[in-house]
Amino acid sequence: MKQNELNTRLRKVRLVIFDVDGVLTDGTVYIRPDGRELKAFNVLDGTGIKYLQRAGLEVALLSGRRSSAVSVRARELGIKHVIQSSKIKMQGLDKLLRATGFSVDEVCFAGDDLPDIPVMRKVGVGGAGANARPEVLAVAQWVTDTPGGKGAAREVAERLLKAQDKWKTIMSRYDDVNSRRGKGRRV
Repeated sequence: MKQNELNTRLRKVRLVIFDVDGVLTDGTVYIRPDGRELKAFNVLDGTGIKYLQRAGLEVALLSGRRSSAVSVRARELGIKHVIQSSKIKMQGLDKLLRATGFSVDEVCFAGDDLPDIPVMRKVGVGGAGANARPEVLAVAQWVTDTPGGKGAAREVAERLLKAQDKWKTIMSRYDDVNSRRGKGRRV
């Protein structure tokens, strides 16, 4: 997809949906001897999600698996819409659209594996991390340079906010702090 068309689509986005395993994590699942599951989330991705929220965009998680770690991470980040155990992700997408009132054109979805393909084809922008399966990369309208679990969600957030001219607002928070401390002044 050409950059102009992608930016036009990104400007319409109001809801950003992330798959979890392979997008917000590297896909690794640790199982403790007591059977409990552990996942590693990247703080860069969490910061990107907070930037999306600060800019007024809604964020949701859509996962084919159920994990208490996902619920905890969503609570930490203030993500209200979390759908887990969604084996047929189009059903999860429909639930999210009903819950938020957004249209498919207003959705950006980031996925990495075969169950994500129908959602990626349906929404306004279907993105994939660099580590996505080849079939997913083939249908993605945009592929991050960063793999899932290593900052791909942060890359999605920054690209989206820049396309919507909201990145300056995010940066102004830090520019103000730096200028009050006498750092970062331009000569």
